[in-house]
Amino acid sequence: MGLRGPGAKPRIALAYERPADLFGPAETVHSSGRAVLPWDEPGLSRVDRVVAFLEDLPITQGSLAGTKLKVRPWQRDFLEAIYATDDAGFRPVRTAVLSMARKNGKTQLVAGLGLCHLLGPEAEGRGEVYAAANDKAQSGKTFSEMVAILDAHVELDARVNVIRHSKRIEVTTGHGKGSIFAALSADASTKQGLSPSFTIYDELGTAPKRDLYDALDTAMGARDNPLLCVISTQAANDTAVMSELVDYGLKIEAGEVEDPSFHLTFYGADEDDDPWSEATWHKANPALGDFRSLGDVRRLASQAKRMPAAEQSFRNLILNQRVEAHVRFIAKAEWTANGGAVDFAALEGRKCWGGLDLSQSRDLTALVFVFPDDAGGFDVLPRFFLPAQGIEDKSDQDRVPYDLWARQGLLTLIPGAVVDPGVIAETIAEACETYDVQRIAYDRWRIEDLKRELGRIGAEPPIEPFGQGFRDMAPALDKMERLVAEARLRHGGNPVLQFCASNAVVEMDPAGNRKLAKNKSSGRIDGLVALAMALAAVDREEAEEIPAWLAELME
Repeated sequence: MGLRGPGAKPRIALAYERPADLFGPAETVHSSGRAVLPWDEPGLSRVDRVVAFLEDLPITQGSLAGTKLKVRPWQRDFLEAIYATDDAGFRPVRTAVLSMARKNGKTQLVAGLGLCHLLGPEAEGRGEVYAAANDKAQSGKTFSEMVAILDAHVELDARVNVIRHSKRIEVTTGHGKGSIFAALSADASTKQGLSPSFTIYDELGTAPKRDLYDALDTAMGARDNPLLCVISTQAANDTAVMSELVDYGLKIEAGEVEDPSFHLTFYGADEDDDPWSEATWHKANPALGDFRSLGDVRRLASQAKRMPAAEQSFRNLILNQRVEAHVRFIAKAEWTANGGAVDFAALEGRKCWGGLDLSQSRDLTALVFVFPDDAGGFDVLPRFFLPAQGIEDKSDQDRVPYDLWARQGLLTLIPGAVVDPGVIAETIAEACETYDVQRIAYDRWRIEDLKRELGRIGAEPPIEPFGQGFRDMAPALDKMERLVAEARLRHGGNPVLQFCASNAVVEMDPAGNRKLAKNKSSGRIDGLVALAMALAAVDREEAEEIPAWLAELME
């Protein structure tokens, strides 16, 4: 392989002509006695050429080292979906996602596809091929695997120049001449100026932020037929970019969305599957019993079954389930079951109760109203506020798309660097004019600033303090938990409120009373705190309406 600088090994002589009828003018390419390389055989379809290329690549590590890759039927299905062409020979798919559990042969497939687009049948002149990962070490693994394959494949090796210190490969001759490969990581100093023809993103599910993915996705516009391929296990939470891709792909599969440019192949266990069943393991591990060790999965399952702390990791990495590292206060499936649509226009004039969780000056403030119905259920109307300054950095820090939610009208961005209590006061005043607000429970944090602003605009809403300790929060959480379990809390699938619910964990006192623990939660929970206070405010109102004689009997 050509290495620049002293010590570079000599370039191997070139020996045969690439057939001119396949890829334009004849080009001289090295041969080890093969007149035509397998992927250049006449009569092959586009996906046949890709498969032929991959199956000519050597396996460089593990028990199968020294043999050639064999594309399995499940891998072939994924490739056929990606490289299917229309009548004009155009490949409609621009974004392809393969999600499965760890250790299912991802590294070899990632490296093989990178080489296929760099100097194989999918290469184009002066193409740009990138392997993206979350850090330098991960991105370097793909580069190292590609280099190891090239070292063991003399025909391909003769056509490239490798620059190891910058993790870069250049194609110097043959099909794809002038193309380059580079390994990128999310911590790279710059991601501008790219024009990728092919990008493969490894383990997007653990990406700390989304800017590298977005940069690569938006940079493809300069190419005629680019492809962005993601191969990853699921992310742990719903707000990650990997979760967005999986959910979008599932909507396409369900017929809810039509988008021929996007394809998802998903291998994962359902939420109600038995995690300890081998049948469940096979759903998430297509290579199980092949090059994915069944014995190893049995060992991991045995450990996870005995250690509750290991179960979350087992579900995420081995069963490819979207499971947080901590145990949620509210199970995702139950929260989702309460996502019925809310007719917000019909709430006007109805009785409601509110909860207000004022934040520190730079954090999320939540104001949530609940509207009881005649069947014992509640419609939920949440309002959220953040300072506009630094919203991109805060989105990266919390790993959620605050800027997108703001554009969708789900989050109010307040000009400046801090949350202006005047905006909150005006919102409360407007709510009192629109709805029949009975009571708003509030956390005492920064309440004096809000009261001053309410006085300034002449508003006198029915507000009262609400303690954040075990005594006040325990019955509020019990009520919310019961309503969620009975699917009587319609929140309309609001993603900001869902984000708060997914982060919430509780702590318990010796008597078994619970409260939401902000210091132990994995992210913002302000919306769920406000919701709990609103529901508790309803109970306080009802308690006040009980006649004195009945209250005495109840004692």
